[in-house]
Amino acid sequence: MAGTGPDLEYRCHCHETPLLHPLDVLVTWPAVSVVMPILNEERHLAAAVRHVLAQEYPGELEVVLAVGPSTDRTREVADEVAAADPRVKVVANPTGRTPAGLNAAIAASSHSIVARVDGHAMMPADYLRVAVETLEETGADNVGGIMAAEGETPWEKAVAAAMTSKIGVGNARFHTGGEGGPADTVYLGVFQRSALDRVEGYDEAFLRAQDWEMNHRIRSTGGVVWFQPRMRVSYRPRPNVKALAKQYFHYGRWRRVVARQHKGTINLRYLAPPLAVLAILAGLVGGFFFWPAWLVPGAYAAAVLAASLPLGRGASLKTGLFIPVALATMHMAWGVGFLTSPPGLGSDSRTAQSQREDAR
Repeated sequence: MAGTGPDLEYRCHCHETPLLHPLDVLVTWPAVSVVMPILNEERHLAAAVRHVLAQEYPGELEVVLAVGPSTDRTREVADEVAAADPRVKVVANPTGRTPAGLNAAIAASSHSIVARVDGHAMMPADYLRVAVETLEETGADNVGGIMAAEGETPWEKAVAAAMTSKIGVGNARFHTGGEGGPADTVYLGVFQRSALDRVEGYDEAFLRAQDWEMNHRIRSTGGVVWFQPRMRVSYRPRPNVKALAKQYFHYGRWRRVVARQHKGTINLRYLAPPLAVLAILAGLVGGFFFWPAWLVPGAYAAAVLAASLPLGRGASLKTGLFIPVALATMHMAWGVGFLTSPPGLGSDSRTAQSQREDAR
């Protein structure tokens, strides 16, 4: 039962001070607000907050939890954590939607730097320190790092291999890694509050792709989004084929919304999955009339199998067999989502409203 497990040993650790370098006392580090949208996180919430407050960051920290209408004891646990440590506060997120929760938490936060952290994020101990150093060194408005997919089961390990490969996700550095520098978007993000104020926060109509969409607005208003590979956050992939397909279906569906609302943001990386879906369908149907058309889906299957071999090197046989399934699921689900995205999806967004006003 919640309230008796190890996670709620939080009170025993909440005021521990991280070990700091002696020079830190000579430097004024800016205060950081960590905002967390929370829903149905009874089991992990206390440990997640404890992990954030244990960051090796020399400056002041606060944590703002935006709690949605959970079906478990998440709100009670959040209130207990806040009562145990004055650095933690709780605000309501009545819709339960991620962008609304983020906006509510940002509005309730106090500091000049705002870090987005998810309920299951496993950050390295120097995550916030590296982020703030990078903000100051580069003058960027937002810095973020790698969404490091790591699995435990053979299926999760296969998905992790697919999600960290170019054949799986294209050249997105926040998935595959690479050199630091300006980027279209990054995972999570540590922001200058002035940038969030300038673009008026997250667009709450975007139930998915809200990070990409807001980072686009930051860049469109002259800001810089910076990829910092030292900011590596562990991520647990979806546990089965159905959950992975649902995730990527919605990714594709909402990326189409971004493309409609922000003209010129689409490129071959995003068009490849829907084009592959159309080509495979045409090949499967056309093969009944002209058999060589069946070579198209066959060529796709052969390419996925060939790409899976190096990704599975050193993995178990079961993980290796799952990798092509994970790749195909990601490609096809994303493509179908993109192709079937309803024209009215996201029509209540801030961008669409602005476009309608401009057209009058």
